[in-house]
Amino acid sequence: MKTLENVLDYDYDGLRKRLEREKIEPYRVTQIFDWIYKKKASSFAVMTNLSKKLRERLSQRFELKFPELVTTVQSKDGTMKFLWKYDDESTVESVLLRYSDRMSACVSSQVGCALGCEFCATGKSGFVRDLTSGEILSQILGMEKFAKVRIGNVVFMGMGEPMLNYDEVMRAIHVMVNPKALKISQRRISISTAGVVEGIKKLATEPLDVVLSVSLHAPNDEKRSQIMPINRKYPLSALLNAVREYQSIKNRRVTFEYILFEGFNDSIEDALELVEILKGIKCNVNLISYNETGSKFKRTPSDKAKHFEEFLKSHGLEAVIRVEKGSDIDAACGQLRRRML
Repeated sequence: MKTLENVLDYDYDGLRKRLEREKIEPYRVTQIFDWIYKKKASSFAVMTNLSKKLRERLSQRFELKFPELVTTVQSKDGTMKFLWKYDDESTVESVLLRYSDRMSACVSSQVGCALGCEFCATGKSGFVRDLTSGEILSQILGMEKFAKVRIGNVVFMGMGEPMLNYDEVMRAIHVMVNPKALKISQRRISISTAGVVEGIKKLATEPLDVVLSVSLHAPNDEKRSQIMPINRKYPLSALLNAVREYQSIKNRRVTFEYILFEGFNDSIEDALELVEILKGIKCNVNLISYNETGSKFKRTPSDKAKHFEEFLKSHGLEAVIRVEKGSDIDAACGQLRRRML
């Protein structure tokens, strides 16, 4: 039996070339994309501006493959967490975040994660495999269809390390920003990395204007290596040099994510070290309240977090305590999946 190709795994140019090999008119790509990404079609059968014969031809070679929605939970603040299952029984999470002025999606790029950060629920389950671009996009389409919303912001801060699945993440982003597809502004897409230097350097050469977000979480190598094993391969000097190189090419502000752990990285001495290592980098620092995942770490009290924030600001850094979303529904990525395994 011939394996069908998932149309969602193609970007616009890729599908156009693929259809040309099938002797199908290239303009059909625009029609197919319109049905999938704007009208939320889940099969070729409903694409009524394609002839019945063409729909049958497409169905013999391709499919629209969407994951099964295992469960969804909703927070009192409107945040919705989704658990999806793919054909191989792999599961991933994604989150729909509601703000007064936008709908944002946090998506996964891998099943599990190989980096093993001490504080992360996803890392506790290990790495299974990369997601295809279609499996990434189907998370957005699934959330839009289920919640009847249009997503205008996307953050790659779900399960997995996006830079270790670079090509599929880039292909998915090209579909997201395409006016014929999801038509999401490039500046409303953020790629978060734990510090894969090669990925940061490669992103600097992309003709895309997305946001680079770096998970820092400690102000020196000793502490960072304790909680993020990747720091042993890419110490702070290499990571921050890559960020500077990226910034010299892109001339874009970079975001640093910094989870505050009580008694570990939340002292004024830590804040002063953070100020020192980020000197000369145009950036903003997102301070994050820790969602406890069963690790040894505890969240920093709110008054101490505020003091940390004010210290950074007084020393010239743009810093803000990130608005907490979904804390009542196991907000940290990987928690729902682990509970359901």
